[in-house]
Amino acid sequence: MKIVYEYSHLGGSEILKLRYPECEREIYKVISEVKGNKTKISKEKTMMGKELYSPKDMNMQFTKSFAGKGYFEIRDTYTITLPNSTAAIPGAFKQVDFVKGKVLVEVQFGKYAFMFYDMAKFQYFFNENKADVGVEIVPCHALHKQMSTGVSYGEQLVYDIERLKRHFPAVPVKVILVDVDGLR
Repeated sequence: MKIVYEYSHLGGSEILKLRYPECEREIYKVISEVKGNKTKISKEKTMMGKELYSPKDMNMQFTKSFAGKGYFEIRDTYTITLPNSTAAIPGAFKQVDFVKGKVLVEVQFGKYAFMFYDMAKFQYFFNENKADVGVEIVPCHALHKQMSTGVSYGEQLVYDIERLKRHFPAVPVKVILVDVDGLR
């Protein structure tokens, strides 16, 4: 895959570059190692029979490559309680797929709500002093058009973060928009 755009929120790019240059190099290397393959045949009415890029295939490649470079999952488990309530719900958790040191990385080829939820997870771990920066790797609009309906694109995420200004997320984040290599 190739990087087509990078966005720095609250100094996310600068923190990654200055404090975690090895992680930045590894993230770029992982992205370059992932190959977009049209292995999914659409069953959707609007694209019946069309070959599409497979989020599942790309996610598996990202997982293998990040694991090979020493990244692992972080998970905080807790019990949900509410003010002025006796309700207690054990076993709830926040989880990020790829972590090394205090760098969190999420790869999101899902619906837009999951991209935004990743920002909330970055905020959670930042607030818990378990992260200094979050990195969100997402498809660009051109790639999104070659995937199943429902897959979002990074331009929308960057647009929304820009409009929220410094209010959310209140954590340094680098957003990386990716596309497949070569011609389609």
